[in-house]
Amino acid sequence: SRGQLRARRLFWFPSNLPTAASGKVVILGYRSVGKTSLAHQFVEGEFSEGYDPTVENTYSKIVTLGKDEFHLHLVDTAGQDEYSILPYSFIIGVHGYVLVYSVTSLHSFQVIESLYQKLHEGHGKTRVPVVLVGNKADLSPEREVQAVEGKKLAESWGATFMESSARENQLTQGIFTKVIQEIARVENSYGQERRCHLMFLIH
Repeated sequence: SRGQLRARRLFWFPSNLPTAASGKVVILGYRSVGKTSLAHQFVEGEFSEGYDPTVENTYSKIVTLGKDEFHLHLVDTAGQDEYSILPYSFIIGVHGYVLVYSVTSLHSFQVIESLYQKLHEGHGKTRVPVVLVGNKADLSPEREVQAVEGKKLAESWGATFMESSARENQLTQGIFTKVIQEIARVENSYGQERRCHLMFLIH
């Protein structure tokens, strides 16, 4: 839509300039796969033991990458399943996604495949960064999804794959750092395509 394109243009920034960029990232996945624990660990730096079903929470955090600051708006959503209809707020104005499944649940992995297809249909040809996360990697004895399966799925999407444990802060930080880097890469690429297109029109 024109509104979405306008938002994306305002977001783009040259990578060689110190800026304060911002973007919205949505966390999606089946219930009880650890979405809230990942978000809480990233924002607060601590692991939340209890499980309370999430309705929807929004977090904000300024992340420094090199000389650049990135103001991340993180949306932690209620659990979805293969029958969920994604609202427009999960599509419009979103710059990236973290799709989470539990390595101890094959069903949660299958739900992620369905959710990605719905995102793909919602965004059309627009490139939106996705990081696929196999969470609860610390529970290896209960594993139902092998790392190679997650990696293969992510590669079929052109996405990044990572396994994590919300108990381990370093892994969690890496997930959101990666999605921010992917957002910057796509936005810079968009800006370059726009400039090439304008040069083509001028000639």
